[in-house]
Amino acid sequence: MSHPPEALAGRGALVTGASGGIGLAISHALVQAGARVLMVARGVERLAPAAAAAGGTAIAGDVADAGEVERLRQRAVAELGTVPDIVVSAAGAFDLAPVATTPIEAFDRMLAVNLRAPFLLARAFLPGMLKRGSGHLVTIGSVAGRTAFPHNGAYSASKFGVRGLHAVLDAELRGSGVRATLVEPGATDTPLWDSVDRSRHPGLPPREAMLSVQAVADAVLFALTRPPDVDVRTLLLERT
Repeated sequence: MSHPPEALAGRGALVTGASGGIGLAISHALVQAGARVLMVARGVERLAPAAAAAGGTAIAGDVADAGEVERLRQRAVAELGTVPDIVVSAAGAFDLAPVATTPIEAFDRMLAVNLRAPFLLARAFLPGMLKRGSGHLVTIGSVAGRTAFPHNGAYSASKFGVRGLHAVLDAELRGSGVRATLVEPGATDTPLWDSVDRSRHPGLPPREAMLSVQAVADAVLFALTRPPDVDVRTLLLERT
């Protein structure tokens, strides 16, 4: 896909999970398209150099925490002068285990990061977008949000929830001027795979056969740069 340079000039954007992987790639793509990008992640040690390299503004915060999301909203308005035009929920937590042996803490964490955080962000930023009559929420889902894979109980539960949340947002936002896009990539080569013991999960695709983070970022940029009369509601991405 190709996009005109500066296609998002003058737009303010906030991207979560921006210290690496898909979130960092999206942040870089938005900066390249002319947007002013606030890059959010928990780990400031990785976030600061990532933001400096991408050309965004680093803001440390845990988007699964309601109080921190409210502080993030206030900081974003102070930085941009208004609520962002674009909010991308790309923070993710991932682990693999059979349901019978999935730690409760791992289940709770994946629900918090993958599902609760997009809800909190929508709840924080939608009122301002609706009042203004414009804005775009982008949520990074997963093929695991529509297809069941062994050892994905916690992750799939969170991503199926994301798809349900998006469906309701899509219904509620019709005619408001605010758009919502769900991007559901197949397996993508990100640092989330670094801790996975492949000997315990032999059916996983090799990382070189996965989608690239740049492919996902390009799909997000495609959705964000459509004209006002085109609403890209869902994008399902697969590696050919």
